[in-house]
Amino acid sequence: MYAVIRAGGKQYRVAPGDVIRVETQGSGTDGKIEFSDVLAVSSGEGQIGRPQSAARVVGEVVEQGRGDKILVFHYKRKKQYKKLQGHRQPFTQVRITEIAFDGQSFKAPDLPKKEPKVKKAAAEGTEVRASAKPAKKTAAKKAVAKKTTKKK
Repeated sequence: MYAVIRAGGKQYRVAPGDVIRVETQGSGTDGKIEFSDVLAVSSGEGQIGRPQSAARVVGEVVEQGRGDKILVFHYKRKKQYKKLQGHRQPFTQVRITEIAFDGQSFKAPDLPKKEPKVKKAAAEGTEVRASAKPAKKTAAKKAVAKKTTKKK
């Protein structure tokens, strides 16, 4: 099942579980965004149709940020004219959680919650020093170091 939605002047083909970058959207309520401008819906049987009834696509905000810098450089030869301008387009990254159409609802599987990493405890009977001394040079490394310094 997938749907084609319009957001920010562009069209996106989305399925439950997809992550898309759209033009900056309001964060909505509780980080949920509803796309009501659904252009087409495809069910699993291969039928594609324009939704006559109220179809809706719901997503949750994953991240908000700004894209890579784009440099715009204007130049006119022989006229001593140069202009450089930079631009970073703001975006909202959205994970599609549900597509509802014609009384059916297709939901994305829930993502497992990330647990904070727990630092491993030191092995029993050993102590961990905050400022450890560097390891001593082995005999082979000392011999190589002597050979390189004596060549003159």
